[in-house]
Amino acid sequence: MILMHGDGDPTTREGLRAIYTPPRLPWLRANMVSSLDGAATGSDGLSGTVNNAVDVDVFHILRDLADVVLVGAGTAVAETYSAKGTPIVIVSRRGRVPDDLRGCEPGAVRLATVAEAPGLAAARDEIGEQNVYVVGDSEVDLPALMKELHDEGMRHVLCEGGPSLLGSLLEAGVVDELCHTITPKLLAGDGRRIVTGPPIDVPVSLASLIEHDGTLLGRWLVST
Repeated sequence: MILMHGDGDPTTREGLRAIYTPPRLPWLRANMVSSLDGAATGSDGLSGTVNNAVDVDVFHILRDLADVVLVGAGTAVAETYSAKGTPIVIVSRRGRVPDDLRGCEPGAVRLATVAEAPGLAAARDEIGEQNVYVVGDSEVDLPALMKELHDEGMRHVLCEGGPSLLGSLLEAGVVDELCHTITPKLLAGDGRRIVTGPPIDVPVSLASLIEHDGTLLGRWLVST
């Protein structure tokens, strides 16, 4: 690996942990991957056809460093999320807990939803009322959700997408950092970008950039 900008030794796990340790808390980091031509998913609609081994290594380091993982319900279903290790908060306006995440240990899976969600009552029964965050009436209030998580001691939040949730987080001004892996692939097709939604203009600055066999692992600090 070659560290093109930043401090730390990217050739060791300890060095990578040092590079990716947040500079302060609270901290909201998003982690996304795309092909060289900008596709966040492959022809199967999954990120697994875009990423590679070095991206997976960083993915696990980011998980280890985080207090909680934030993910949109659609992404959790498509990527067949499981509740192992770091607690997961599913963001869903419908208030539905994905089938694969039901029956987990108490607190392993949480839900951020709205008062008008049709699945609110069922979600409270499934994972416990204390694990359901009602933040907003019809739209999820993301700054309010961040406050709830911080108040519970989950101050390092890792968002793993999808693109719509990341767009909403950026629009709400609550993202501190974007970790973006670019893999050396050209996929064409109609793959989504890493951010979707209404147009935004969010300045970023490069914190570090690692190159490994053509894969670029970038950390971008978001200006607020």
